[in-house]
Amino acid sequence: MADSAHPSGDRPRVAVEAGRARVQRLTLAATILGSSMAFIDGSVVNVALPAIARALRADAAMTGWIVNAYLLLLGSLVLAGGSLADRYGRKRIFVSGVLLFTVASVACGLSSSAWWLIAARAAQGAGAALLTPASLALLGAAYPAAARGKAIGAWAGFGALTMAAGPVLGGWLVDAVSWRAIFLINLPLAAGALLLVRAAEESRDPETHPLDWGGVATVVAGLAAITWALGAAPKLGWLGWPGAGFALGLTLLGAFIAIEAQRGERAMMPLTLFRVRAFAATNTLTLLLYFALGGVFYFLPFGLIRLGGYSATQAGAALLPFALVMGLGSPVAGALADRWGARASLGFGPLIAAAGLAWLASVDFSGSFWTSVLPPLLALAVGMTVTVAPLTATVMSAIGDEHAGTASGINNAVARIAGLLAVALLGALFAAAFAGAGGRDLDAAMAGRDGGAGAAAFAQALRHVLLVAAACAAAGGVIAATMLRGPPAR
Repeated sequence: MADSAHPSGDRPRVAVEAGRARVQRLTLAATILGSSMAFIDGSVVNVALPAIARALRADAAMTGWIVNAYLLLLGSLVLAGGSLADRYGRKRIFVSGVLLFTVASVACGLSSSAWWLIAARAAQGAGAALLTPASLALLGAAYPAAARGKAIGAWAGFGALTMAAGPVLGGWLVDAVSWRAIFLINLPLAAGALLLVRAAEESRDPETHPLDWGGVATVVAGLAAITWALGAAPKLGWLGWPGAGFALGLTLLGAFIAIEAQRGERAMMPLTLFRVRAFAATNTLTLLLYFALGGVFYFLPFGLIRLGGYSATQAGAALLPFALVMGLGSPVAGALADRWGARASLGFGPLIAAAGLAWLASVDFSGSFWTSVLPPLLALAVGMTVTVAPLTATVMSAIGDEHAGTASGINNAVARIAGLLAVALLGALFAAAFAGAGGRDLDAAMAGRDGGAGAAAFAQALRHVLLVAAACAAAGGVIAATMLRGPPAR
């Protein structure tokens, strides 16, 4: 029967197709495991920050840098990572990114000081900037166009699941083992990714433009200077080094724009793309919305632990409903956007998210989670779910297929940099509001070492942060509704 079903002339073709399908499955599994490390670390660290601050005696500025060092390198280098993958080989850069991320994770787990941990987190960010775009490029090369969307959907779906599980797993590890364990969970993921990716085929684009090293250097240095200035200003004031650092950062970012303009179509971030109103509008919305979200998910675990008396495990579990709503609701949101047009979703979604954030600002965190924290958190989740799927689709469709990869990379970088700026800017606002409300020792309050003396000032500062985040989300919705005119983007 087997011989009659597959004549001898078809056997080589069947074998080739079976081999290709096997390579595709192994490539998908490898990219899921590798990128899961970056997804988990993007969500797991926040719930461990109070424990890390206590263990390493980190002040508020250092605690912010534990998050910002990762976001700075990831946001600044993700476009460069994509270019390196195209030029030198997607498989090679993916493996390099996984190895760098793994070594950096071990260094994080062995950290004996806050500065050691910050340096290791920066190395993690660089590794994530290599492996994340390379993983998508590997999938694009392994699957034909007709099957590529399903493969990327599976990749994104597993990413959402790992992001959802990250805070819960991280909180449990902090309570049951140690904060160091949250970094060591990357080791088995890395081992699996490196084993499976051996089956993937190497691919590259020899005609890709040389890497824009000048753009990379200026954007990293500029964002680093601004982030440092915002973190140092609450203690040192703006008239000294922080003011000079901020001015230097703005100057370097201006130099980055000049370099990109001079390179034209060969630029890492072609400025001509921003002449398209829909592309400019959606990236502005991305900046404002992810600024709000990044700030909230940095400070909210502190509020739950510091004001609500939550354990790290409970704080991580409290964030799970947000991730579940986004994971389960995104397909529905995408279908609604297809039916009504993206403009409606991108206008109303951020306003719903803003309402949830404003509601969260009035919450008593010491009350019942089910009646105080959960309802506004669900409102925020609904607003983000309504927005994210059509936002991604509009970014891609605004430019055209020939620049779809670049457009997606720029939007990804904008989202990461928004989170970086959120921790820095809202951290400065939090410090000022804490002092204005009579708080005396912010470092002790954030680490829970003040015996409750600064609880009222802490709650007031958190309220300020949440209200500013709500205003940013609302502004993003207004900008999207105003600028996305004409036929609805689909």
